[in-house]
Amino acid sequence: MSIKCGIVGLPNVGKSTLFNALTSQKIDAENFPFCTIEPNIARVNIPDERLDKLSNLVNPEKVIPSFMEFVDIAGLVKGAHSGEGLGNKFLSHIRETQCFAHVIRCFEDENVIHVEGQVSPINDLETIETELILADLEVVSKRKESVQKKLRSGDKTTQKEFDILEKIQDSLDNNKPVRDIDFEHNDKAFLKQLQLVTSKPFFFIANIHEDEQKNNHLAELEEYAKQHNLEILKVFAKAEGELIDLEEEERKEYLEMMGLAEPALNSIIRKGYEMLDLFSYFTAGPKEVRAWSIKRNSTAPQAAGKIHTDFERGFIKAEVIGFNDYIECGGEPKAKELGKLRLEGKEYIVKDGDVIHFKFNV
Repeated sequence: MSIKCGIVGLPNVGKSTLFNALTSQKIDAENFPFCTIEPNIARVNIPDERLDKLSNLVNPEKVIPSFMEFVDIAGLVKGAHSGEGLGNKFLSHIRETQCFAHVIRCFEDENVIHVEGQVSPINDLETIETELILADLEVVSKRKESVQKKLRSGDKTTQKEFDILEKIQDSLDNNKPVRDIDFEHNDKAFLKQLQLVTSKPFFFIANIHEDEQKNNHLAELEEYAKQHNLEILKVFAKAEGELIDLEEEERKEYLEMMGLAEPALNSIIRKGYEMLDLFSYFTAGPKEVRAWSIKRNSTAPQAAGKIHTDFERGFIKAEVIGFNDYIECGGEPKAKELGKLRLEGKEYIVKDGDVIHFKFNV
């Protein structure tokens, strides 16, 4: 299954501009609502300098990074939960993502219209959150009615499902998203079936202007984030989008001029990866050096299964070298000689950056 991070927000907050910058693609980013009708999807490599270090040592035929997909989702408006604007499409598209980034405009510009007539980050984020909560309430209410009809059977599983739905409904009625509810581990399978939008992890992206004097709404968003213990990633979406058309050397000069070591958009890509509790391990050989995405606390067989299901089914052992050991030793031969290569079994929890060779038999 592909890893998808949605980019959401009200119309004209800079979603498509940001998407262009993230993916180096050119899609419509016009100054009117609903410019994005169908979601634009692009595969984006996960920035990881460790992959470069490994490939410099191994000199493989191919280098394959981890990746995730970003989805530019149609602009949301008030009433989307009941189908206003492009509400139905928006909700179906966001349900297909694993997390989302909420883009909020924090600058004034008379040349860029705002769908509500005025720029207000707090109103924008509350509009989005309210619409998502109302959409989830609709899903939960319908499912609850269906489950309630089966309660008379006395089935314990049905009763448990009903109790979970009541818990969720109480939270949503109090304007609290599903992600803030504490669930028992065994409840999460049922929760996943519901595909509730407010259960998904998310983060804020503040779209700001190069001219700091125009960012007169940034402070209020920062104060809100501080009060709610949330993180904001600040991005000059339009300015970074201009990097697309520059040659590599010009791009470096532009970044240096802005005081950046790399495009700020790399932090968005990493944040999406982090929100899903993912990290990369590596395989390294003469044919390819490759990064593989796995969930934290994955076992060695589960990591092997990312390569092929046969690897997990017939797992025997894993030859593991820590990334730092691999680099310090100058590659696998010296790491073996110095005893840095370990043989790990089925219970081994893979660590971020491990370089692994799997042994299996089917």
